[in-house]
Amino acid sequence: MPAARPSLSGPGADPGRRRVLAALLGTPVLATGGGLTACSGGPASTPVHDEPVTLSVFWWGSAKRAELTERALRLYTERNPGVGFRVTWQGADGYYDRLATQAAGGNVPDLIQLDDSVLTEYAQREILLDLTDHVADNRLDLRNLPDGLVRYGQVDGRTMAVAAGQTAAAVVFNRDLLRELRESEPRTGMTWAQYVAWAEQVTLTSRRRVAGTSDPSGDYRALWLWLRGHGGELYRGRQLGFAVDELVNWFDLWRRARAGRATPGAALVEQADSEPARQPVVSGLTAASFAWSHQLPELQRLTKAELGLCAFPGSTGAQWARASMYWGVFRGSRHPDAAIDVINFLTTNGEAGAVLGHERGLSPSQAVRRALDGTITDRAQQRVAALGDSLGLGIGPAPVPPPKGHARIRSLLVTAAESVRSGGVGARAAATRFLAQADAALSA
Repeated sequence: MPAARPSLSGPGADPGRRRVLAALLGTPVLATGGGLTACSGGPASTPVHDEPVTLSVFWWGSAKRAELTERALRLYTERNPGVGFRVTWQGADGYYDRLATQAAGGNVPDLIQLDDSVLTEYAQREILLDLTDHVADNRLDLRNLPDGLVRYGQVDGRTMAVAAGQTAAAVVFNRDLLRELRESEPRTGMTWAQYVAWAEQVTLTSRRRVAGTSDPSGDYRALWLWLRGHGGELYRGRQLGFAVDELVNWFDLWRRARAGRATPGAALVEQADSEPARQPVVSGLTAASFAWSHQLPELQRLTKAELGLCAFPGSTGAQWARASMYWGVFRGSRHPDAAIDVINFLTTNGEAGAVLGHERGLSPSQAVRRALDGTITDRAQQRVAALGDSLGLGIGPAPVPPPKGHARIRSLLVTAAESVRSGGVGARAAATRFLAQADAALSA
């Protein structure tokens, strides 16, 4: 069930006074103990409110994410006592079902957390507020965000959301286990063939006690990066960007990996899912599995083993400045200026960045990242930052966010991969069926 919170308000609130939103953004303020300063140049105009404002905020994530987000929102209220928050959060499962129900009733929270699976759909359904004009005059200040990260929040040329963090598709591996087996760690820059060979060796050395890697044949992230590494794309506009032969080659790569015992058996693969507690590297099924880099702190909290991190196999140029998730504003919000100012605070303010750390990924603001350099003490978050630094300028250009129907495509790919793994359907038959169903989903 969602965890609802009462209104968050700072001590000494004086709702009767006119309060200037975003005052902190234009004035350097020392963070407690960290010496961090506000990293935004401030908005071009200053919204004010004669009456108190309460903004509703909704996100998914762990209890730790909730703790940090609420601390950052309280900090905002301390700086702007006329603005309070009513927050709700829950796990990822069921989040979009609840949001869809709210959207159907026109009762969406003022600020919502989204990912790229629904961004285009929510923009085209006009659930989200178009932020383009606010970006143009810097009321929403994106000048310190990487260009690719800004682009990945645009739908049909309009800014519809702002990255809450930057992430990378990553391999998470059990360092303690690999030390015990005296096997090397996977590394950024391995080819897909090298990675599969590494995983086969780990399975062999462990005497099949664990498999080397999880099976990502149904993982759209892995397919997308594999395609980009071969000059392709997952999408071209509102259509798939690849043909049957390319998907057959992808399925065949993992058929050979299964034959070499690089991955667990099909039955065990079906038990794993994207929930952190069921990641096979956490549950002990594999020495490595595929995740988002920003998930490492949560995964590390779920195991006593030390976890390491590297990029997905293949060229780092296949990666891009990817939003781990976004902050969006409900089009029907009664307080859009206040909501936009909160996004400014959460994404470009040094103090807020110090509170949030890298829990949602690297801070979207490059200025905040520089300010945080050396101040993060959590080792898992340090590894997230180190991976981001290692990818650096080697990443490629950002595509546009996935089209409407992306969530359905992800589900269809999982089903196709499962049918191949089980042996019930050949790779070509599964790929042909997938493309037909995917084309229908994208044209619906």
